[in-house]
Amino acid sequence: MSAYNSHSLEFTVLMEPFDFVNRANAEYIDRLHEQYRRDPRSVSPQWQAFFAGFDLGLARADSEAAPPAPADRPTQLPLTMGVFDLVHTYREVGHFIAKLDPLGHDRPDHPLLHLENFGMTVADLDRIVGQGSFLGATDGTLRDLIEKLRLTYCGHIGVEFTYIGDKAQRDWLQQQMEPIYNHPSYSPAAARAILRQLLEAETFEQFLHTRYIGQKRFSLEGGEALIPLLNEIVDYGATLGGEQFIMAMAHRGRLNVLAHVLHKPYEVLLGEFEGTSVVPEEVGGDGDVKYHLGYANERSLPQGLKCKVSLLPNPSHLELINPIQQGIVRAKQLIFGDKGRGRVVPICMHGDAAFTGQGIVAETLNLSELHGFRTGGTIHIIINNQIGFTTPPQQERFTPYPTDVAKTIQAPIFHVNGDDPEAVVHAARLAIAFRQQFKQDVMIDLWCYRRHGHNETDEPSFTQPLMYKQIERHPTVTRIYSQKLIEAGVINQEQLKQMRDSIIERLESARKLAREVKPRIKVPSFGGVWRGFGRAGSDWSAKTNVSRDTLRRVVDCLKNLPNGFTVHPKLVKVLQSRIDAVYQGRGIDWGCGEMLAIGSLLLEGTPVRLDGQDVERGTFSHRHAVLHDYNTGEIYVPLQHLDPKQGWFAIHNTMLSELAVLGFEWGFASADPRNLVIWEAQFGDFVNGAQPIIDQILAAAESKWRYMNGLVMNLPHGYEGQGPEHSNAYLERFLSLCAEENMQVAVPTTPAQYFHLLRRQIHRKFRKPLVNMTPKSLLRFEPSFSRIEEFTDSAFQLVIDDPQIHVPREVRRLLLCSGKVYYSLVQAREKAKAHDIAIVRVEQLYPFPRKELAEVLGRYRWAQEFVWVQEEPKNRGAWSFMCPRLQELLPDTIVQYVGREESASPATGSFKMHIIEEQELLAAAVELRPTRPPASAPAAASTPATASSPTPVAG
Repeated sequence: MSAYNSHSLEFTVLMEPFDFVNRANAEYIDRLHEQYRRDPRSVSPQWQAFFAGFDLGLARADSEAAPPAPADRPTQLPLTMGVFDLVHTYREVGHFIAKLDPLGHDRPDHPLLHLENFGMTVADLDRIVGQGSFLGATDGTLRDLIEKLRLTYCGHIGVEFTYIGDKAQRDWLQQQMEPIYNHPSYSPAAARAILRQLLEAETFEQFLHTRYIGQKRFSLEGGEALIPLLNEIVDYGATLGGEQFIMAMAHRGRLNVLAHVLHKPYEVLLGEFEGTSVVPEEVGGDGDVKYHLGYANERSLPQGLKCKVSLLPNPSHLELINPIQQGIVRAKQLIFGDKGRGRVVPICMHGDAAFTGQGIVAETLNLSELHGFRTGGTIHIIINNQIGFTTPPQQERFTPYPTDVAKTIQAPIFHVNGDDPEAVVHAARLAIAFRQQFKQDVMIDLWCYRRHGHNETDEPSFTQPLMYKQIERHPTVTRIYSQKLIEAGVINQEQLKQMRDSIIERLESARKLAREVKPRIKVPSFGGVWRGFGRAGSDWSAKTNVSRDTLRRVVDCLKNLPNGFTVHPKLVKVLQSRIDAVYQGRGIDWGCGEMLAIGSLLLEGTPVRLDGQDVERGTFSHRHAVLHDYNTGEIYVPLQHLDPKQGWFAIHNTMLSELAVLGFEWGFASADPRNLVIWEAQFGDFVNGAQPIIDQILAAAESKWRYMNGLVMNLPHGYEGQGPEHSNAYLERFLSLCAEENMQVAVPTTPAQYFHLLRRQIHRKFRKPLVNMTPKSLLRFEPSFSRIEEFTDSAFQLVIDDPQIHVPREVRRLLLCSGKVYYSLVQAREKAKAHDIAIVRVEQLYPFPRKELAEVLGRYRWAQEFVWVQEEPKNRGAWSFMCPRLQELLPDTIVQYVGREESASPATGSFKMHIIEEQELLAAAVELRPTRPPASAPAAASTPATASSPTPVAG
């Protein structure tokens, strides 16, 4: 960057010719000076004048301070500016030659650190040069400065931070590291405490390895320094205001962390190996393997402080827990009024290969900096095995470090050698102090190794024979550190033996207890914000109707806009129509119905969070929850201004992610059941991007980990000729995941039904996820709109009988369906005058409404034909799910199918073919002969999307 490219700098120079130097960055001036020395004309005239005077002054000062040079030796040039550049370069690239690898494969040299880059030679090493901008003490010589820089930035800690744009953060890091050269001193007691933790970690793993041969545990051996690292973050973090530390991690070392950071009793852990630990009978579920489980405990600290530490359960999809953890932390910060985000602190542990390879890592890092998702920074710990299963680093990434992705959010990175536990503890203190000071993410790259294979049954030398020969010879970190303390006189061999023996004794005692007592596994309780909730019973109903006065109070917020606020001219009629519909009691559309549901809950004190891509306006321009002043662009959210005592309402457009955002919202909903949390996909098909969260978390979390959750997923679904990617929300996938009443899958066909679905999520004493197939074309299809009595005098109907059938005995054919095809069938029936056909809507597919459907089928017991009708292809939609269940209810009848044929693609890409297919399925449903449209143009459609309602417009 030249001075000519900085308009602000040029302006300052013109106003105050030389005073700007006092405020400029010294490192920038240093680089500019080097540029001036190469070509004085490449900098501005003002800088030319400054550097000419600067060099002259330095030369004069040197000539006055030093004795005259001998006639046969030229006068030495000043090194002051080179020293500044030297200091900066060590800060910038010193980590490349740091001694990070416990196995010793470090880079000994880096060309950017060669003396000639700074106008220096070996002959200058003993010259007095000062210390530039370095904050540590030196004796003034170049030699000592380099030694102190290497001690600080090239020892067992390597730091990356010079890309951070915030000067205060960079200055703070330098002030913490340089005065002590990144080498704090530890008292004998502190050193012994570190050793004790290493001994516990190592002995625990060796105990499991010899007592439970062949059982998988994903050993921490080679990375035992993780235990003092975590304990230091928690203990020191508590003195800095941390009250809750919420951890997330994959398999490796989880059992050790549970034992020695969360203090899960040894007898419970060993009982899981013995097969004697039991889950209380009333809890149920399928459970999970021991190295997936979570735990929580309160921790007492020496200073009289207390804090809670929890570790979240995690599936084998290693990094899925990242956004979930963030959502949980964000919710807890709200619960505890943690506006400064310093009381609830997230700590996330990753494997090096997963951190680099999993896209959800980058998505979650992006979320961390966005409004509505900030948690005040996460401490990320990469357990750097230097291998991913059997894959070496050069095959899994192209970057020097697995942490390089973190530079996108300008997080400082501490690389640390896991064989130096004192350096590890120092990195922990730096990380938690930085996080608490600046509320930003921090990375700790813990360089270690994996003493065994990916798991204890794996043979690593098949693929890394040389590496594992070296690991086999390499002493453990406990041995290295204990030897250091023995040599320093901090501990002796007898004391070391006593420490180890006491740990083994505790483990043996716990093993005996695990065999005899059968310890009970601790499961999540219904305490705290979950007090009053419980497991779902047989009654899933809820009182969800509200008064007319409540509905009017909600829409009145559209009347009470701020003075001078100008609504977009095209929205004036939309907003007024909502007010009119509620006051007149008819024509309440879907956008209004949702507004009434959310608004009525807010008036009852329930907080509501609605997130997704473009949700503020709504993908189909139907919501308009956030208004933008037509003249000023100012934002106003009417639902935030219903009543001073209302619940909070947060609505956020999100980044273009499904996986991370859905994970975040699931986490948020799991942390506090008192909130209504809604995630909406831009189109239902986009839920594809979040499938791992759905499969591993949403569908299975209650069974695996006893985690209840009331998240609502709104997935726009319906066939309107918009092609394969804008038609199907993969209803069939959700239905295939349904079991043990793990979730709800609904396809509401009226705004009132949608209203009651949302309110039902809150007005029950248990929580289940709701997969809600929401409409697109119906949003503006008047026959689907609701009357006010459906809001005030009703509740959610699992099955809706045909309102036009008054004499069930006269029905010949009963059509069962779900979703918007109902309206197409009604139109087709009217056109055919087929009054002996009844059309019944199944509004909730799961839990399957067996009782309600049996009652309706009983009304039509004289019918001759029972048909399931759907828009989706036969291998999609609800047919595969409904067929066997309907057949059970109708054992003496064959349930017929009407719909599109099986298809590899969710829908046709041709609008013309879409119309043909739809006409054929409607004709088959009401026994009309299909009419092929002329080749020149598509025939008029009978669906809501193509007949009496407009095609939805995507955002």
